[in-house]
Amino acid sequence: MAQTAVKPREIPEKKRKKRDYNAISPLWNVLFNIIVGLFAFSCIFPFLFVIMISLTDEQTLALEGFSLWPSRFSTAAYSYIFRAGSDLLVSFGVTLSVTVIGTLLTLTLVTTYAYALSRRSFEFRGFFSFLAFFTMLFSGGMVPGYIVMTQFLHLQNTIWALILPLSLSAFSIIVMRTFFQTTVPDEVIESAKIDGAGEFRAFFSIVLPISLPGIATIGLFSALGYWNDWFNALLYYNKPELTPPLQYLLMRIEKNMDFLTQNAQYLGNFDAAAGLPTETVRMAMVVLATLPIVMAYPFFQRYFVQGLTVGSVKG
Repeated sequence: MAQTAVKPREIPEKKRKKRDYNAISPLWNVLFNIIVGLFAFSCIFPFLFVIMISLTDEQTLALEGFSLWPSRFSTAAYSYIFRAGSDLLVSFGVTLSVTVIGTLLTLTLVTTYAYALSRRSFEFRGFFSFLAFFTMLFSGGMVPGYIVMTQFLHLQNTIWALILPLSLSAFSIIVMRTFFQTTVPDEVIESAKIDGAGEFRAFFSIVLPISLPGIATIGLFSALGYWNDWFNALLYYNKPELTPPLQYLLMRIEKNMDFLTQNAQYLGNFDAAAGLPTETVRMAMVVLATLPIVMAYPFFQRYFVQGLTVGSVKG
């Protein structure tokens, strides 16, 4: 009996394309890694450049200009700033306290307000949503806010004058409300209530743990706002014996340095004016004000993930 010839197995078109894609995927991975690496380096390079300028000798900077690797290093800028002594450490402590307390207060107010607006069962959510959105379009202004803080609340020259003006952000409320609506299904809350959990138990035990990415984002924005704030200290701190926050203290040091430089030039003492580390001090201030908050980013990075509720509702 004649045997039939066995035909070679044909590879389907989709599988052939998939194999071809897998064959070139390592090249694309290398290319994408290079692009992302260059982008990351372009973000880090300005900060590294500022650090190098802050460590440059002032006269070398005036003669040679800005360079990534100066011919002469100097720590005169940091020495000039640290002449403030204990005031700098106390100012750093004030800023850290304001940032921590203010961020916790902001997260408490924003999450509770936004969670109420995100629930369909809340009867007045439309009114309070409009109330939050209206403050984004029209604010009371600086003068009414100053009168409220000083005349009605009597919080002038207190740490609460640095915390309360930034504690409730309408933008953060809108963002967090949207996050709750898209991340926390109503079925999850209903199942928790069926199991006997109350509104607060469901909020603290279920809603908050699965909303960590949104909470971390709002917390990071809030911490940046408190850390970089100096304007409220300018408004509400008028006693010389009070140590201001770090940003306001650095600004005061810069103003004193500019005052000394102008007086030295006015009196004709150009050597003394040239000896003051004006440009390098500004760069050193940027480093001191930015480095602590930059070091906090890795702790928030792991929360910036999506899809934590995938699979939470089976169906």
